[in-house]
Amino acid sequence: MKIHKTKKSKKMHGTSTHGSGARKNNRDSGNKGGKGMAGTGKRADHKKTLVLNKYGHGYFGKQGITSKKTEKDKTKKINLYSIILNLESYGKKIKEGWTINLKDYKILGKGEINKKLIINANSASKSAIDKVKKAGGGIIFPKKINKEEKKDK
Repeated sequence: MKIHKTKKSKKMHGTSTHGSGARKNNRDSGNKGGKGMAGTGKRADHKKTLVLNKYGHGYFGKQGITSKKTEKDKTKKINLYSIILNLESYGKKIKEGWTINLKDYKILGKGEINKKLIINANSASKSAIDKVKKAGGGIIFPKKINKEEKKDK
């Protein structure tokens, strides 16, 4: 048995507004905020569902970098405590005088270090250098070649 749903136009015989309130409310696209994507600004509550279904939740609000001049800091960073945690999580007992290769990372000083470790790193914060030296270790940075040295070669 098939159920037939009566169309709105058939139900609304005799009504001039077809359920849209006053006669002026359903006249042209001006009542909908415009045609197409017009009127889909920040407060377009009546069109929000349409926009979200079409473009997803990233449509409203600011996205990405706001200024062309600002560059995102892409250097990898790691804290002292996470170095120790990672070494211990692999089941390795930290030995005195170990050399750890973290040449792509900047070492940050959050956490405590109590073993003598030698760390190869790209750069480090002042507090990280102090803490590693206090424990008896050191941080080795890659040798940076000056422009004058390059010219000589």
